[in-house]
Amino acid sequence: MGNQYFSKEGLEKLKEELQHRTDVLRPEIAQRIKEAKEQGDLTENAEFDAAKEAQSMNEGRIEGIRKILESAVIIKEGGAKHNIVGIGCTVEVESSGKRKKFVIVGVTESDPSKGLISNESPIGKALLGRKKGDVIKVSTPKGEMEYKIIDIK
Repeated sequence: MGNQYFSKEGLEKLKEELQHRTDVLRPEIAQRIKEAKEQGDLTENAEFDAAKEAQSMNEGRIEGIRKILESAVIIKEGGAKHNIVGIGCTVEVESSGKRKKFVIVGVTESDPSKGLISNESPIGKALLGRKKGDVIKVSTPKGEMEYKIIDIK
């Protein structure tokens, strides 16, 4: 697994999720399992099965978060070195007469509806390493789109 890029806030949010899952959810699930075992026969005990499933899902997510944190890299604010698009940059583009702003983030924090696009997305990949004034073409689900880079911050 390569580096996982995060804003400082995004990394804190992930660490908080890990703490919640280990300190709150894990003991709650263990208590549910204990109570289900006390009901007797486990072969037809839906509460026990549900608690074991929840435990498996929680432990899987805990392990996943730990792996992500091992390769986490905090994105430096702005990040626009020499006016070249990089991870952490806010890029203003124009396409079909409309302007949009994208922030290039790591895949874990991406949320296209908020303008946060992954460095691994088609648009993110096409923008990386480009300069103000460059025109890029990107194949999207809506067809090929052309973007002109207006500003990099």
